[in-house]
Amino acid sequence: MQRVVAFLKRDEVDFLDKLGKDALFSTGLKLSRTKLIAWLIDFAQKLNINGKGIKSENDLEKRIINILKT
Repeated sequence: MQRVVAFLKRDEVDFLDKLGKDALFSTGLKLSRTKLIAWLIDFAQKLNINGKGIKSENDLEKRIINILKT
């Protein structure tokens, strides 16, 4: 395992916290921000996303949406 420092905006941290709280209240399982970020990365890997041609957040978002549509 590697330690990674991430700088997130307030709304991004709030989103992760809400996911964790939703899971806690619905299942009793506490999900950390770190675990959620790792799962999102694992999900992106399963989609076989690569960085070719990606210049912006918008490019990555479009790529993910196109993969999910197929």
